[in-house]
Amino acid sequence: MTTTVSRISPAELKALCEQGGVELLDVRTPLEFGEVHVVGAKNVPLDQLNPAAFGDPNRKIYVICRSGSRGQKGCEKLAAAGFTNVVNIDGGTLACEQAGVPVVRGKKVMSLERQVRIAAGGIALTGAVLALTVHPWFAGIPAFIGAGLVFAGISDWCGMGLLIAKMPWNKRACPK
Repeated sequence: MTTTVSRISPAELKALCEQGGVELLDVRTPLEFGEVHVVGAKNVPLDQLNPAAFGDPNRKIYVICRSGSRGQKGCEKLAAAGFTNVVNIDGGTLACEQAGVPVVRGKKVMSLERQVRIAAGGIALTGAVLALTVHPWFAGIPAFIGAGLVFAGISDWCGMGLLIAKMPWNKRACPK
């Protein structure tokens, strides 16, 4: 049994959606999903993705997120659980929208990426001000945040993003 994690373009997804029968999982937070998502997508946040809930590991499952990174992680999680035919959508919902794939629009929300940038910038700025006004050792705070951002860029894993995704303002029941 060979596991395949493949990728398709938004144009290919559009053609498949027009034919019907595409099982599309959106692994973003419920708030992000509620803002905009591809028509027919089902919201299953990455941190709640339970491969056992999807039954037959041989069926084809398409996975999408905002720009492709979390979608790839979702595909890897399904593949690690024995799913043999999972497909990541290149460029995610942003690219799909640009390619003319039909989407559902809801209430505008602040993206998880934007929340991370605000939090990291705020913490780094606070550390720098404290280092200049209180004690030089506070310079360790912006250094720590900078190191975390470099690590996130290299590894494509962001602990701050995972924590922020669990904050109450980012929680809402998954749309059915």
